[in-house]
Amino acid sequence: MFNFNLLHPLTTNISSLKKLRYPTFNLVNEYNILFIKGFMILFLSCITIRLNFCISSIPFSLKSLPLEGHFSFDEHILKNAARDFGKRYQSYPMTVLNPKSVSDIAVTIKHIWNLGPSSELTVAARGHGHSLQGQAHAHGGVVINMESLNVDEIKVYGGEFPYVDVSGGELWINILNETLRYGLAPRSWTDYLHLTVGGTLSNAGVSGQAFRHGPQISNVQKMEIVTGTGEVVNCSEDQNGELFHSVLGGLGQFGIITKARILLEPAPTMVKWIRVLYTDFTTFTRDQEKLIFAEKAFDYIEGFVIKNRTGLLNNWRLSFNPQDPVQASKFKSDGRTLFCLELAKYFSLEDTFEVNQEVEKHLSHLNYISSTLFQTEVTYVDFLDRVHISEVKLRSKGLWDVPHPWLNLFIPKSKIHNFAEVVFGNIVKGTSNGPVLIYPVNKSKWDKRTSVVTPDEDIFYLVAFLASSVPSSNGPDGLEYILNQNKRILEYCERAHLGVKQYLPHYTTQEEWQTHYGPKWEIFKQRKSIYDPLAILAPGQGIFSKSITFS
Repeated sequence: MFNFNLLHPLTTNISSLKKLRYPTFNLVNEYNILFIKGFMILFLSCITIRLNFCISSIPFSLKSLPLEGHFSFDEHILKNAARDFGKRYQSYPMTVLNPKSVSDIAVTIKHIWNLGPSSELTVAARGHGHSLQGQAHAHGGVVINMESLNVDEIKVYGGEFPYVDVSGGELWINILNETLRYGLAPRSWTDYLHLTVGGTLSNAGVSGQAFRHGPQISNVQKMEIVTGTGEVVNCSEDQNGELFHSVLGGLGQFGIITKARILLEPAPTMVKWIRVLYTDFTTFTRDQEKLIFAEKAFDYIEGFVIKNRTGLLNNWRLSFNPQDPVQASKFKSDGRTLFCLELAKYFSLEDTFEVNQEVEKHLSHLNYISSTLFQTEVTYVDFLDRVHISEVKLRSKGLWDVPHPWLNLFIPKSKIHNFAEVVFGNIVKGTSNGPVLIYPVNKSKWDKRTSVVTPDEDIFYLVAFLASSVPSSNGPDGLEYILNQNKRILEYCERAHLGVKQYLPHYTTQEEWQTHYGPKWEIFKQRKSIYDPLAILAPGQGIFSKSITFS
């Protein structure tokens, strides 16, 4: 810290001033200005030299840490860590940590914590790289490759309340395959299973089972966390409960999930998979809301919007069987806005007859277009892993590794019709770029103590615009067109005061984050000051910035 006072000619007494001539005054003033300039150049040079020295010494200090794993400075690995599934943001870390133990993560974070606020180093946990807008980036910092974390194998525990202990870097598809060996499976899923446990629990983890079991964060019993100070903490509702609820849906701001205990249920072997169509949005949503409260109805309820799609039912025939082939062949989807209700009923082969009766009973209470009933039966694994099957096809055509300007929104039930009228009626012109999901969830299944933000109503809808853009296109399938469409949707939501909340949120200013969290913002900030006071963790979210000081 430098403190200095410069003697200015005007600080001398008046009688002396009268004796001075103007040239002398100018000369003294000029000397002072030169002194200030010289001093500032020297001061800034010292800062630059010190900063450069600190930066150049950082790789050595990291390499000297006692780790079971290793740091990688390889250009190809850094390039991979600089990108994500969204394919829109690129930010290079200084290094990538490939941990073999939880201790590797703790030692690294503790080291950066001990460097204090004078270090620019930050840390981001990276799972399978499926963030959309650079959320798992750490510019000039350390990206932790969570998939390399080598902790205990997946351990399944049976009994009256079965559960599984897993690594935060484990993929959900691997958990599914392992738990099925014991006739068990997690209760709540995401639509895509090739994501890590830590990644989905840091957001929420939502799919068509959420109406019954809540999101994945409502199905966690216990976690092991490495905080922003490098402390390894076990937490649950009863033990370190504040940290437990902070991390769930906390966007990586309070700690890195290294282990988690996930609740299980008896697993079915088969799934009856059903699709029906509606032309009237009110009828469509009324049936969806009816089903999420129906007893022993369906195990999975989703929906999607279809606009200006040709040959829709013919495409369905590749995987589904029409209840009435003749009537289905007469149905025309061209140029229409349609709403598809997608349902699934889990069962085992010995229960086929009873399940068919239950399905028929519940379908009879719905008001879909009768000629559009399509059904199929698939294995439980094939149903849950259905998006990966599509991924393989898209990869073969070079259509997977493209920009994904996705937009996910939570919309209050009371505003969903206003939203649909404007967005599906005027803003969205077609859905050929990717699916537009829409389905209701029950807020009573969400724990308000977690960090995730939802609308202030008992029922709200997830609406997800999952578009893929075609590189170099300037048309409706191009990146700029889709981004502009997303912008128009968000601007309408704000202008109409719909009370919408972003899921997988992205904002560029802290003021926007404060608006997003609303009444939760002060609690969110307080939790950050406790568990990551230097703002080391998850800088890619753009919520907090690490403040740099020079002692």
